[in-house]
Amino acid sequence: MQKNDARTSVGWDIVVAGSLLTRLPLPYAPSGAFDHQARAVWAYPVWGAVIGVLSLGAGLVVHWATGHDAIAAGAVLLMSVILTGGMHEDGLADCADGFWGGFTRARRLEIMKDSQIGSYGVLALVLFLGLRWLALAEGMNAGWGYIVAAAALSRGVMPLLMRALPHARAEGLSRSVGKPPVASVVAALVLGIVLCALFYGGAWLAGSLAALSVVLIAGLVARAKIGGQTGDTLGAVQVISETLILIVLVT
Repeated sequence: MQKNDARTSVGWDIVVAGSLLTRLPLPYAPSGAFDHQARAVWAYPVWGAVIGVLSLGAGLVVHWATGHDAIAAGAVLLMSVILTGGMHEDGLADCADGFWGGFTRARRLEIMKDSQIGSYGVLALVLFLGLRWLALAEGMNAGWGYIVAAAALSRGVMPLLMRALPHARAEGLSRSVGKPPVASVVAALVLGIVLCALFYGGAWLAGSLAALSVVLIAGLVARAKIGGQTGDTLGAVQVISETLILIVLVT
């Protein structure tokens, strides 16, 4: 009976994590399953791999149809944004506007909550989407596994920040998920690294160090700017770490 309960918990953890990180149609989870969102963070890299595989599929089809690396890379990027609803990119834009558009902690958090986008947010989106596009196009001749590797690993490091920093708000997405247990954080990191190694071989160490450096720097900046982390901060970490992982893997 306990084994069946464990399997059920694992299954619902995956569904809960997918409901948060993707816009894919998933089985309806009982309300009680969402009481364990913090525990379910171990499954984040699983969904990163799913997003990577589906994005890879779009890129392969477009590459077959056009023969152009840059156009295929654009298809990969577009599919990734569609699958996630652009939630991570939205977080990046909000952080850029808030961190550098406000002079006090309260004002920065207020700006980040505003649905309007400012010049810092636009610049961050253009620069990081551009860098990801270039890195994706550059890696086409070196194989396609780097796409899945970066998508999985960049989501495997997100729980580290969730665990390391307090919530900067009394409400919000990150607060609703909660502080993940150490076991789930470690599982997410290990799973992200394993998936990176599986899909892109020996470059996993360099990719992992790149992702961890983003978490460290982002954590220090977030603590200094807003005193903790929010859902926007986690989204920014995902985008920045994925971009850096892609650059490291294809160079």
